[in-house]
Amino acid sequence: MDHLIFEVGTALILVAIAAVLANRLNFSIIPFLIILGMIVGPHAPTIGILDFKFIESAEFISFLGRIGVLFLLFYLGLEFSIGKLIRSGKSIVTSGTIYLSINFTGGLLYGFIAGFPLYEVLVIAGIITISSSAIVAKVLVDLRRTGNTETELILGIIMFEDIFLAVYLSVLSGLLLGGGTTLLASLTSILIALGYMLLFFIVARKATPLLNKMLKIASDEVFIIVVFAALFFIAGFSETIHVAEAIGALLLGLVFSETDQGERIEHLVVPFRDFFGAIFFFSFGLSIDPTMLLDAVWLALGAVVITIIGNYVAGMIAGRKAGLSHKASSNIGLTIVSRGEFSIIVANLGIAGGLMDILSPFSALYVLILAILGPLMTKESKRIYNVMNKIFKWTEPKEKKTKKNA
Repeated sequence: MDHLIFEVGTALILVAIAAVLANRLNFSIIPFLIILGMIVGPHAPTIGILDFKFIESAEFISFLGRIGVLFLLFYLGLEFSIGKLIRSGKSIVTSGTIYLSINFTGGLLYGFIAGFPLYEVLVIAGIITISSSAIVAKVLVDLRRTGNTETELILGIIMFEDIFLAVYLSVLSGLLLGGGTTLLASLTSILIALGYMLLFFIVARKATPLLNKMLKIASDEVFIIVVFAALFFIAGFSETIHVAEAIGALLLGLVFSETDQGERIEHLVVPFRDFFGAIFFFSFGLSIDPTMLLDAVWLALGAVVITIIGNYVAGMIAGRKAGLSHKASSNIGLTIVSRGEFSIIVANLGIAGGLMDILSPFSALYVLILAILGPLMTKESKRIYNVMNKIFKWTEPKEKKTKKNA
């Protein structure tokens, strides 16, 4: 632990260099940070006093990365209105069901076609199904799309995914780790997750006057301590009842967005969101060993193709069902295509259950590719939509419409 601060400082210098380079190239910082994390880590060299292995600081950097996810989702929650989400409840359930059904089915079929046994197929389906809430949140903020019409539905799908993940992990744990599972246990998990989210919606609607009084604090120092204390406590408590800590942060952000202090909280949180968010993507890269990736190249590439197609189709169907335009629906599928922390969690469960070793390099390479492609596809969503529109002719060019109206 003698060199912990120096190691963390070295890591932050690397993160800063990647951030400056991404900014100069006018590019998303996410791919730069993930690749940087892969280049260094346990397999990297030691040059003089600079140890790029980050052995002593790996756990600490990973913890800082978890904080980054909390701030990313908390800020995303602050950008939305709980009232709108409640009014969109039916659309969210419908869209979430469509999204999960298409992607989970695609994952099952891909696993069987690739020749894996049943349990491996179930793990692969889980890896392919769940998108990365951290990457999605970062991309929406970076591209300033939090005000877009489709973003509300994207947020709803993320929360719907978490309910599915909570249930799926409990079922998978019972199957793989020998604990067994029952229908009652699965139903209990669903009801707990739904009840927990409903509780936040009720608090946001009914307890806003009380929260306004509690948050009426003149001192910024005391104010931020109170807000952050609530953030970390709620996130931690969420995890104890098997709701992802990031979703707890998102729900608290939604509640605070209804108060008179919403904009003030946003302003104070932004620097923490940017700093710790960058560390998350760097720490995510650190967890990937590039020497292991070659064994799973073709398997991962096939899964990437299945995921991109499945996400785009699911986004189009879900968006159109919700009454959104073809363009907005296209944006849904392209925005939530990124895979990340949740896919790794599912893969690690499979490894812990003694399944095939290929799951580790497969999940790492699959997540890496989509963590890079996802932000790129979101940024270029307008061009992708224009290409798809020429093929499927969803909307007529403006020139033709003008001639018809003349």
